[in-house]
Amino acid sequence: MDKKLKVGIFFGGPSREREISFLGGRTAYEHLDKRYFEPVAIFVDSIGNFIKVDPEEILYQSDIRSFYPSKNQNNGYKIYIESLGPLKDTQLYKLIYKIGSQVKIEDLKNHMDFAFVVMHGPYAEDGNIQGLLEWVGIPYMGPGILASGIGIDKSFQNKLLAAATGQTKKFKTISKQEWDSADKSKLFSNLISEFGFPLVIKAPHQGSSIGVSIIKKRSLEEFSKGMSQCFFETHFYAKEWNKLTTRQKKNQMEKLSNLDEGIGFPAVLNNQIIYHPAVLLKELDKHLKTEEVAVISSTNSEDHVLIEEFTTGQEFSCGVIQDDSGKAIALPPSEVYGDIQTFDFKSKYKSTASKKRIPVDTKHENLVNIHKKILAGFEMTNMNVISRIDGFLTEDDEVILHDPNTIPGMSPASFIFKQMAEIGFSITNSITYLIRQSIRERIRSGKNVFQLKQLLQKIDDLIAESKKKPRQKLAILFGENDEEYRIAQKKFGHFGGDERFEPIPICAAKNGNRYIIPLNLMFKPDINEFGTSIGKTTHPFIQENIANTAAIREFYIGDVNFKVSKISEMEFDSIFKATYNCALDQLEEV
Repeated sequence: MDKKLKVGIFFGGPSREREISFLGGRTAYEHLDKRYFEPVAIFVDSIGNFIKVDPEEILYQSDIRSFYPSKNQNNGYKIYIESLGPLKDTQLYKLIYKIGSQVKIEDLKNHMDFAFVVMHGPYAEDGNIQGLLEWVGIPYMGPGILASGIGIDKSFQNKLLAAATGQTKKFKTISKQEWDSADKSKLFSNLISEFGFPLVIKAPHQGSSIGVSIIKKRSLEEFSKGMSQCFFETHFYAKEWNKLTTRQKKNQMEKLSNLDEGIGFPAVLNNQIIYHPAVLLKELDKHLKTEEVAVISSTNSEDHVLIEEFTTGQEFSCGVIQDDSGKAIALPPSEVYGDIQTFDFKSKYKSTASKKRIPVDTKHENLVNIHKKILAGFEMTNMNVISRIDGFLTEDDEVILHDPNTIPGMSPASFIFKQMAEIGFSITNSITYLIRQSIRERIRSGKNVFQLKQLLQKIDDLIAESKKKPRQKLAILFGENDEEYRIAQKKFGHFGGDERFEPIPICAAKNGNRYIIPLNLMFKPDINEFGTSIGKTTHPFIQENIANTAAIREFYIGDVNFKVSKISEMEFDSIFKATYNCALDQLEEV
C-alpha cells in the first residue's frame, strides 16, 4: 500500500435519498484530510453499478440527473437511469463510460483501503452495502450489519427504544393488503380513538423524512392521501387530468419523477411496469378516457406503513460517538424550531423556516435526561461509531425518541457536524474520526483482524507524524457581512484537509480589531446569528460535553481554541504565513 490510505467515497445509490447522498459525497471529498487519505470517488447508480469517476468533474454538478444518464437519452425529461428500462450491456457500458469506468464488485478492493459510505436509505443503511463490503474484505464507515438492519426498520426501532427508555409512544403497522380491504372510514375513526389526533404516518424504511405525513384535519380524504403517500402510491382523476394542457401533464410527470415529492420511476399502472414519464403520460391519456381514476404505484412501494401518535414538544436531534474503548458519548443535542408544521424533507433541506440551536433550550436536568435516554437507545439498537437519534422533549419533561440514523446526513450544515464543532471537531477532524473509529469497530467483528489492526496503526502513525510537522497557519480573514462570512465558512472547510495550510478563522471587526474565532461559530447560518453568538459564554452543558470528550479531542486534534480572542497586528504577522482574503475571495501568501 502507498503511504496514504485510499478512501473510496460511495455516493448516490438506488434509494430515494440519492440526491442527499450526492451532496454528502461532495462534502466528504472536499473535507477529507489529504495528509492521511487519498479520495477515490465511487458513484453508485440507481441500478447498482459502481462507477469510478473524476470527483472534480462529477461532484460539482447540480444533481445526479444533470450528468447521468446523458441528456440525449432523456426524451425531454430529467430522468434517472432506471427510466431507460432494461438496457443491453453495450448500451449500459456506453452510458457508464461517458462519466467514468465501471468497477466490478470483486475488483473494489483493488481501488481502496476503506469505504466511506455516504449513501442513505434501502440498500445503503440497511446492511446491504455493509454485507457486500464485508464479503470482499473492505472496512467501511459507520455501524455494522446488525445495527444497520435495525436502523432501517422504524417499527422495530420503536420496540427497542421503548425497551431501552420505558417510553410509551403508541404505534402500529398497517399492511397494504389490510388497507386495500379496510373500511377506511371506520379505520380512521378507530385510529383517532386509539391514538388521539393528529396522526403521524410513516413509510417505515425511508429516511430524510421522505414518506412522512402528518394528518391534522379530521378528513378521511386527507387521511387517505397520507396513506397513499407513505405507500408510494398516487391517484390521477379523469375529471382533473382531461382538463390539463400537454405542458401541465408533463409537469405532473416531472413532479412524479422527483424523489422528494413524487413516487419515482419505474411506476406501475394496471399491473404493467412503466419506466419513462413520457410513456406514462401517454398511458394515462389512454386510461383516463374510459376510467374515472388511475392508480399509480412505485415498483419500490412499501408493503406496510407505520402509524404513530402525534408528539408535541421541543424537537431535537442528538449525535453519539465513541472513544477508543467503545464507550458511547452523546454530543450536545440540537433543537429544531421555527415556523414549521413538521420537520419533513422540505423543511430539512429546502426551507429557511426551520432553525437550529445547540443545546436544546431547557433546564439542565432535561439535557442530562436527553443524554441518558439517547445513550440507552444507542446501546439497545446496537449502534456503534456514529448515530444520530431524534426525539421530542414534551411539556411534561418527558423524552420521546425515534428514528436512529446509522449514516447521518453529511452536508456541511448537517446536525452531526454542528454538534461535533461544539466539542472542537471540524468537518475534516470528524471524517478522520469516522474512518478510524469504523476500523476499530470492524476489528471487534472478528474478521480480517490482523489486516485491520495494521490499517489502524497506519492511521495512528500518520496522525502522530502530522503532529510533529505542523502545517503553516492560514488566516481565513473575513469582515462582518454575510457575503464574506459565507466565503469564510466555505474556505475554512476546504482548507481543513489541506496538506500545506492549517486554516484559522479571523474576523476583521467593524471596530478595527481582529479576533480569532472558535470553529463552532463558523457553523452559524448567517452573519447575524454569528454576531449574536460571538459575545455569549459557552453554555454550561456544552462545557460538560467539552470536558467529557477531552481525551478523544487530544488524540485527533490536540489543543483547541474555544474562546474568541483578540489578536494584534504584530501577532497576526508573526503567526500567519498566508491569508485567505474573503473580501477579495483570494489567497494571499507572504
